[in-house]
Amino acid sequence: MSKHTVSIVRYEKPLESVAKAVALSHGLDPMPARGKVFIKPNIVFWTKAVPFPKWGVVTTSRVVEDMVVLLKEKGIEDITIGEGTVIAKPKDLETPAHAFKTLGYEVLKKRYGVKYFNTFERPFKKVHLDEGITLNFNRDILESDFVVNLPVLKTHTQTMVSLGIKNLKGTIDISSRKKCHNAKPGLDLHRMVSKLFLPMPPMFTLLDGIYSQERGPNVDGQARRSNLLVASSDVLSADQVGAKVLGFEPGKVPYLVHAAQALNRPVDLSDVEVVGEKIEHVASPHDWIFPYNEDGTLPVAMEKMGIKGVSYPKYDLTICTYCAGLTRVMLIALARAWKGTPFEDVEILTGKLMQASPGKKKTLLLGKCIYEANKNNPHIQKMIAIKGCPPSHESIFRALRHAGIEADPDLFEHMDRVMGIHMKKYQGKPEFDESFFRIA
Repeated sequence: MSKHTVSIVRYEKPLESVAKAVALSHGLDPMPARGKVFIKPNIVFWTKAVPFPKWGVVTTSRVVEDMVVLLKEKGIEDITIGEGTVIAKPKDLETPAHAFKTLGYEVLKKRYGVKYFNTFERPFKKVHLDEGITLNFNRDILESDFVVNLPVLKTHTQTMVSLGIKNLKGTIDISSRKKCHNAKPGLDLHRMVSKLFLPMPPMFTLLDGIYSQERGPNVDGQARRSNLLVASSDVLSADQVGAKVLGFEPGKVPYLVHAAQALNRPVDLSDVEVVGEKIEHVASPHDWIFPYNEDGTLPVAMEKMGIKGVSYPKYDLTICTYCAGLTRVMLIALARAWKGTPFEDVEILTGKLMQASPGKKKTLLLGKCIYEANKNNPHIQKMIAIKGCPPSHESIFRALRHAGIEADPDLFEHMDRVMGIHMKKYQGKPEFDESFFRIA
């Protein structure tokens, strides 16, 4: 049985380490000469309000430039970088442009002739996948000759890990992303994600683990300086090995199981050959979920604060990226509003499936989806609905105040600044080096 090669390399030197990972994996061997190459980094979130980069969240510019140099050395002239960054306002075009400029992509354009764009400004193509699933993919990546997939090595609070296959979610449009978080039995987020690589051209995947992250995918997780690169011309194999490096058995990660089943592949790495470093020498367990109390009604950290009178049930697979981001801010708002007096028996629901509990005095519904699921729920004594998709910052603030929670208005007027709270934990630590996110 022929095996899929995956290389593991310790990051030590610019260009040299990425070149070694590519060479050991033979990752660029399938790339056609003079082909049209699409580079897909991971820029899951960005804001102009606080200094970036985000260690363990965004693909390092160091790895992006090194890959561009290697492609140019192989005679590739047509190179495009594309990403669909999640931002607070979907129609905001300035923030993605700021991300590309800050990360040095304009320098890549001038130095190497690279093109780059926000996928939301480009056309999409409807693709019929198996099991009756239809998603809209960026047309540019589909029509390229070869894809260089550059995700970050990190865990994810919904899909356990977020690696090569999951990184391709950034190539579908907003309606398709929301569709991935549906409530249909048998077509949950895990299964939807497992399909994302199916329509792709030949692809090389390099997991950027210079900085890895636990409890990702965003800045409220915890970054580590791991100095690892995992590479393969087979994205499923790269993800299986990446999962092992993060401390997960591939057979326990649902979307990897679905993807393997679709390809009639094993999940135990028996058809994978690992070269370079050994998995057991570099593996380091990364947590993937934020701990909640025993009944799943509050994060443990908030319970330890003594917060009472509010229930914020643990998120499920149906909460989409946009409402998930708002949830982060709402939890901070609750913590800041806590003054030692119990709140007014408030329950806050999210996603598409949660149902109001009997006996709660006030039920706050975050988003259009959860409102539709509960609008006729007889258990609701007083409904406070926030119907937007996603809800506006102002409407969330008003709803919290209506529920008797004295939320800080500044928090919602300048929501993007909240992300800066999570960056302070890295200040003064030399291993968190911003130069990895610049191109000199």
